[in-house]
Amino acid sequence: MIRLPMIQTERLILREISILDAVDMYEYSKDPLVGPLAGWAPHRSIDESLGVIGMFLDAKKRGEPGVYAIVLKSDNKMIGTIELYNHVPSYKAELGYSIASKYWGQGYATEAAKAVVDVGFKVLKLKRIEASTYVDNYQSQRVCEKVGFQKEGIARNGYLRYDGQIFDKLVYGITDEDYFNQ
Repeated sequence: MIRLPMIQTERLILREISILDAVDMYEYSKDPLVGPLAGWAPHRSIDESLGVIGMFLDAKKRGEPGVYAIVLKSDNKMIGTIELYNHVPSYKAELGYSIASKYWGQGYATEAAKAVVDVGFKVLKLKRIEASTYVDNYQSQRVCEKVGFQKEGIARNGYLRYDGQIFDKLVYGITDEDYFNQ
């Protein structure tokens, strides 16, 4: 099993998610602005958030690197999650993240993504990391670009959302060569 290192950035602590994060997760996951932009339905209860955390922990048992809780250093508040998933050891993974809407536009997603991409290339020795966004999710696209990802194209009808709607998705990628030559 992969053991993710705890990461401290200027303003954040990234640590493995735990069931103790359920209340904070529910607080931002019930917001109708957050989940649908990340492809999931808003949470309806703390029990649902606990179930999602359980799903994250089960995925780790199946070989995924795991999910980081994004925690503000200033008040120890968990404001989101970030992960590398669909991991193929020593080859590639996908980056996914969500942040509470009240913290959007403050650089937290970029700060967390840069740190997790570092882990992907330096610790997991990946050759490639991908990220996908809806074509109209401009905030997420800016995060990808600030982290050094290159826009690679649009996967038409590439995403089936929780409610059955199908969307195009914009695909980004960064290779180890891109990363180490930045």
